[in-house]
Amino acid sequence: MNRGSNSPGCLLVAAALAVLVAVVLGRPLLAGDPDPVEPIATEAPVARNTAKPSGRRPGVVNIESEQGLSGTLSAGTGIVFTADGLVLTNNHVIQGSTAVTGTDPDRRRSYRATVLGYDKTGDLAVIRLERASGLKTAVFGDSSRVRPGDPVTAVGNAGGKGGTPAVVTGAVTALDQTVTARDQSDGTTERLTGLIETSTPIKPGDSGGPLLNTGGQVIGINTAASGDYKMETRGARRGYAIPATRALAVARQIERGQASPTVHIGRTALLGVRVRAAGTTTGALVAELVPNTPASSTGMRRGAVIVALGGVAVDSPEKLTELMLAQHPGDVVRLEWIDPNNGPRRSAEVTLTEGPPQ
Repeated sequence: MNRGSNSPGCLLVAAALAVLVAVVLGRPLLAGDPDPVEPIATEAPVARNTAKPSGRRPGVVNIESEQGLSGTLSAGTGIVFTADGLVLTNNHVIQGSTAVTGTDPDRRRSYRATVLGYDKTGDLAVIRLERASGLKTAVFGDSSRVRPGDPVTAVGNAGGKGGTPAVVTGAVTALDQTVTARDQSDGTTERLTGLIETSTPIKPGDSGGPLLNTGGQVIGINTAASGDYKMETRGARRGYAIPATRALAVARQIERGQASPTVHIGRTALLGVRVRAAGTTTGALVAELVPNTPASSTGMRRGAVIVALGGVAVDSPEKLTELMLAQHPGDVVRLEWIDPNNGPRRSAEVTLTEGPPQ
């Protein structure tokens, strides 16, 4: 279910929450599902160029995310990296989620999932499948050994159809690529760097799934354009993947509970405003206040411009998002804004509540 074209062009902050979702749409990559295969259990070196792409789908789960604040559903893919249910995926798969479900297609069993942490700028997240045990795990390869021309396989929940993951093959076409991902709802952009470019035609729903070498080892995490999350590329349709070595390092950091300027751990704080760029002035323009949230209790009105949070200047919606990523539910912060039409500057102390991941 996708958002209608009349949805407001703004950013919902949980702090500044951009709902960049892998929307359930499209069709499977192949006409039929691949035959079941056994997962690989070793990390033997693989041949380059002359080897056939792998058809294996090790440790893959289908992810469904519900965005309760916007009334939408989304779908994506995850990679199991611990047998007790830690799953690596793209941040935009779980962004804005109020409920997440992970389904093991081999066991045909679904698990409620919680978001442990995420790296918004790197488009990575880790979820935990609750009460999971004995899951098949993926085998990660050395992404630094990847070269142009290598045969690769992309595996994922193409089209959000669920069931057995779909498989599509191709080859590595370039390394160390930079792609701009644009949030169509408010025009903000993020640059994803160091990506593996491939000829695999990944689709919405494949986001967060594995890119495999010929030995079935995960060498990348596929990142697909989907919903309001659009990749601005030139030329023929390409697939892009985050190198596995980098992604696994972030996953392990989240597993350790180690926060950083780019990695948020635990629950997400909610301010409760939809914001967008303030035009010719600096700050974050309030396009909408979410009812019964900290921001709505301050007396702030639509059209106000947020200019500071916790004593730090806010010069854009992105800055508000950055500041909110360092906050947690229950934190008390000072919010400063200018009333609509260049009115007086006002402030209030607000206690942040819990909201969806950013």
